Amino acid sequence: MSDLQIGLIALGVLLILLVLGFNWWQDRRVRRKMQTHFPTSEQDPLLGAGTAAGAAGAGSSPAPRREPGMGGEAPRAQAGQPAPVDPGTDADDAAEPDPACEVVIEINFAEPVRGAELLPYMQSLRHVGRKPMRVFAETDQRRHRAHVHADESYASMQLAVLLANRSGPLTAIEWSQAWARAQDMAERFDATIEGPDQQAVLEQGARLDDTCAALDTQVGLTLLLGTAQPAAEVLAVARDSGFVPDGNRLAWPAENGVARFTLARADGAAFDAGMGGIERLYLLLDVPCSPADTRAFGRMVDVGRDLAARLRAELVDDQGKPLADGSETVIDERLQVLFGQLEQAGLPAGSERAQRVFA
Repeated sequence: MSDLQIGLIALGVLLILLVLGFNWWQDRRVRRKMQTHFPTSEQDPLLGAGTAAGAAGAGSSPAPRREPGMGGEAPRAQAGQPAPVDPGTDADDAAEPDPACEVVIEINFAEPVRGAELLPYMQSLRHVGRKPMRVFAETDQRRHRAHVHADESYASMQLAVLLANRSGPLTAIEWSQAWARAQDMAERFDATIEGPDQQAVLEQGARLDDTCAALDTQVGLTLLLGTAQPAAEVLAVARDSGFVPDGNRLAWPAENGVARFTLARADGAAFDAGMGGIERLYLLLDVPCSPADTRAFGRMVDVGRDLAARLRAELVDDQGKPLADGSETVIDERLQVLFGQLEQAGLPAGSERAQRVFA
């Protein structure tokens, strides 16, 4: 073997060692940054730990920097349009990723990128499969934003992917789609991406899904109108009773604006759709998404009986039977237990987190 061959072999071995060393260093750097973003805890916030303090801890950030934590959600912008922003404010936006029910992929730009350049790509970052995504960003002035604005420059973006909802836990395909879209952004704008290991993400999603499945409860009532009544008249009666529009349904709002229960046509159509009459209506109490209330079911029964009288209808339970005397009290007592379990699990009934995962 010649000296040249020996030299080439030695050089090849040296290059391999350098690559392995660089990969090891990169892995350690990513793990350190991930630990900063997702600090470990002795208690899983979704298991509640049996205390109010444990539930509260699931929604707070351990560090002053505006990383994943629970916060109020800012008003939504129109599709493809930035949300209103006061150019003179230096305040951080309140809404943040929620580590109890979302997983974050971080995109760090080599140089600040104008929001106007990022906005055209926001539509592709709204969901993966059946899981919604939320986009957050940090400006070059280190201000946290819940929306990208055309007139600002950004040093990084965070893609918060929901870990579970009523369609099930986050799947490997959905996570791969989210990662692919982050990689696409990184390639377009010269950035690096960081995120947790796929297996850890899938396991976290499965745990959240198991917790939610054990607590997911809905209670319904049916209004039998007998003969078909004009939709416009039914809508007028319902709105006069206190219901407000909520997509195709009508909602009975709590004091904070969150729906206590909803009213829907049996065919699922909007109340103002078409000219056909209505023969049946459904009242639905979506327990995890409704604010905790000592008379959650009883309140819906009261409203249902009032509607029945106004519409000359019959109010029956979800089995088609007339309501038994005292059934409201019994059901409300059971719901109080469920409201407590939701609180312990870090999913307070009617909260933004509960509405996100029970959607």
